[in-house]
Amino acid sequence: MSVTVRVPAKVNVQLAVGAARPDGFHDLANVFLAVGLYDEVTVTPADELRVTCEGPDAGQVPLDRTNLAARAAIALAERHGLDPAVHIHIAKDIPVAGGMAGGSADGAGALLACDALWGTGASREELLDICAELGSDVPFSLVGGAALGTGRGEKLRSLEVGGGFSWVFAMAERGLSTPAVFREFDRLTEGLAVPEPVASEELLDALAKGDPEALAAAVSNDLQPAALSLFPELADTLAVGSAAGALAGLVSGSGPTTAFLTRDAESAAKVADALRASGTCRSVRPATGPAPGATVISG
Repeated sequence: MSVTVRVPAKVNVQLAVGAARPDGFHDLANVFLAVGLYDEVTVTPADELRVTCEGPDAGQVPLDRTNLAARAAIALAERHGLDPAVHIHIAKDIPVAGGMAGGSADGAGALLACDALWGTGASREELLDICAELGSDVPFSLVGGAALGTGRGEKLRSLEVGGGFSWVFAMAERGLSTPAVFREFDRLTEGLAVPEPVASEELLDALAKGDPEALAAAVSNDLQPAALSLFPELADTLAVGSAAGALAGLVSGSGPTTAFLTRDAESAAKVADALRASGTCRSVRPATGPAPGATVISG
């Protein structure tokens, strides 16, 4: 028997970042939107815990117990007195080290898959609690849709979305380390008054109305200057997407994937074509959001 879970990527339509806390983390107002790029995580009983991976950039995915999918299996097993002896296979389609929560998605996917495989009957609250222990973005990967994340991003409030939004994602030639981007944020804001992170009411209203033009006027990412400082070429990608008619372009999370909000699917196709022809990115993927969170699709 095996269980397969499909889990989505995310884009941050707003990422407001506060000053560094004593524990090294930052308080956030993080508005997540799940989008239709998916990893599939399959768990199968095995003699011991092991992880395999296939798909784009699979060679960059750790296959030891540092992998969030492995950590999720271990965390659930420990809570229920089980041996985490499973083979976890990850079919990657979410960019690796791209600011779209691919690793977090795999953690949430493995957690839900192991819960189904082992019949642990964990409550939603227990699963979300384990997700929060694994990482700031993991709870949203379980929930999907749209949500406001506060604290480190792990405290979620679901948000109303009044329609679908068309996006184009441009994958960069190399990755960016999330800790490095936060360190650069701290360097760039050193000595400055960093305001408390607060969700934009205009942005939340645009999501609720399903209004892409209003959403485009409100999107923001406080980590974008840090990402551009470490990876200046991303500015060229952003310029191409904007010139091709995107309503808005921004770095997704800590980057380096750039995200372009478009008016509709036709506009998305034009932006995608321009990005592919530009030579400023490695690959281009249109997608729509919101998308459902981690979902068992077989088993």
